[in-house]
Amino acid sequence: MELDIVVPVREGADNEQLRYGLRSWAAHLPHGRVWVVGYLPPWAVGVQHIRTRQRGTKFQNTTLAVRVACQHPDISSRFILANDDMFVMKPLEAMPVLHRGPVRNVETFYAARAAGEYLRGMRETRDLLADLGHPDPLSYELHVPLPVDKAVMLDALDIAWHLDVVHKRTLYGNLAQLGGTEIRDVKIMRRSPGGYTEDDIFLSTMPDSFAAGHVGAYIRRTFAEPGPYETGRA
Repeated sequence: MELDIVVPVREGADNEQLRYGLRSWAAHLPHGRVWVVGYLPPWAVGVQHIRTRQRGTKFQNTTLAVRVACQHPDISSRFILANDDMFVMKPLEAMPVLHRGPVRNVETFYAARAAGEYLRGMRETRDLLADLGHPDPLSYELHVPLPVDKAVMLDALDIAWHLDVVHKRTLYGNLAQLGGTEIRDVKIMRRSPGGYTEDDIFLSTMPDSFAAGHVGAYIRRTFAEPGPYETGRA
């Protein structure tokens, strides 16, 4: 049975990144149903929708969305967790398990650039995993979809109930002993060309790099035709 796709979506605008993400999944990522958890843009059709109250931080809102998805009886017992800014650029037979390498290396990368809630959450999740017998965990905080087992993810979220910025993909991936293949992160933050090639299987964007950048224009060219999950209005 093909896995459902679950995508948490924030409240707000039309979300063109989601539109093109859906086009890319429809074209290249085998799946069952698509479940939008949170806000449903008015143009989206043919997807299942679970409304959630988004009253916390962005981290808390997405964690709630994942918990709700894991508790929903109609979502497949294993599903593909995606974000609205993740694009699958080439056809796949199934979604592979991918990681970013050891958390310690990712932590060094972020610590050299900025401190903040995200880095704090990374460290607290790393410390929790160490307490649970994973002293050198892998980071699964990539901007690519991740196959998820509902029961194991629920257990992970229960274990991390006290963390307000839990790195849930990393916590889940290590508790589930997913392993997988290491890749660089695919998020493109700048408008100018570079940082990716047209051979890349996965891409992700910031709102600005999608709307005004070279990478956004490439994604829009690649998926120029409306897909099955939209009304067809540009």
